[in-house]
Amino acid sequence: MHQPEVARLTAFVLALVLVVPAARAGGSALLAGAFVLEFLGRGRPAVLSTLTAPPTRRPFVLPGATADLYARRGPEAGTPLVLVHGFSPDGKDDPRVRDAAALLARAGFDVVVPTIPGLARGRLGSEDVEPVIAALAARATPTAVVGVSVGAGPALLAAADPRVRERVSVVLSLGGYASASEVVRFWLTGAYEYAGLRGRVDHDPELVRMFVRANADRLDPTSRTLLEAVDPDAARRLLAAPPPGLQRYLDDLSPLRVARDIRARLVLVHGRGDRAVPFTESVRLAAARPDRTTLVLVGVVEHVEAGRAGGLRAVADFLALWRVMYALLQGGPG
Repeated sequence: MHQPEVARLTAFVLALVLVVPAARAGGSALLAGAFVLEFLGRGRPAVLSTLTAPPTRRPFVLPGATADLYARRGPEAGTPLVLVHGFSPDGKDDPRVRDAAALLARAGFDVVVPTIPGLARGRLGSEDVEPVIAALAARATPTAVVGVSVGAGPALLAAADPRVRERVSVVLSLGGYASASEVVRFWLTGAYEYAGLRGRVDHDPELVRMFVRANADRLDPTSRTLLEAVDPDAARRLLAAPPPGLQRYLDDLSPLRVARDIRARLVLVHGRGDRAVPFTESVRLAAARPDRTTLVLVGVVEHVEAGRAGGLRAVADFLALWRVMYALLQGGPG
């Protein structure tokens, strides 16, 4: 964001507590604004970090998974939250994941972050839902879930699982996807389309090859060779009529398939200019389950990081994100 917008938003954050009469609500309003401002400013200004003490971090025991707990400091426990990372070789130990978890804890959450093994290896797999389910089963209720990028897939699938879905109060997806078929099509061809919204992005061919190789055992030899050639037309033909095994695999990974089984509120935040996962995926998911779903499309977020939007649109986007965070702190959007 540009410096004039940061200055205006800083003043806005400091004013929030004055316009919300209840002391507790005013505190949540201030924390929500400080969180969004620090996130969008990529740590500068460090408003929330200045206002709050650093959280504690310790290992959190989960069956079959490694995880950390970031707990807010103070006499009262924070709101339980599970954070699900995206593609990240270091899993829960990725510096960006650690920073995000710490910032959420400063805002008032007690955050459990499990490592998702497949996403740590650049893979997509239905088995990645299990660490999220384990984390939810180990948390007090009600629990919020935040899924980042492709981590929104296992987050949403876990929220629909009958073993734990009643434990989830709200799911926030940041730059997530609805259909594994469509997001893989986008990665391989650069094209996206839904409900008359369409566009195209040029992807680095080597990144495409790395993704295909990481998931090579999911593909038959012919499909693997075809996709490694990074031929968008050939990939489009393959995905238009995939082999049955590939189709089942993609269906199993799609939150779209279980959207109506999710009992929790949904908040879908997506950057309009996202080049990693198209914003149409959040539009698609919102259309599949419109009840108790909030869709927020903004320009100040690119994928899961701050963008460079400026002007009045940036201020409006900030306000939209502040409302999301404020509602999350209050227990989820109505």
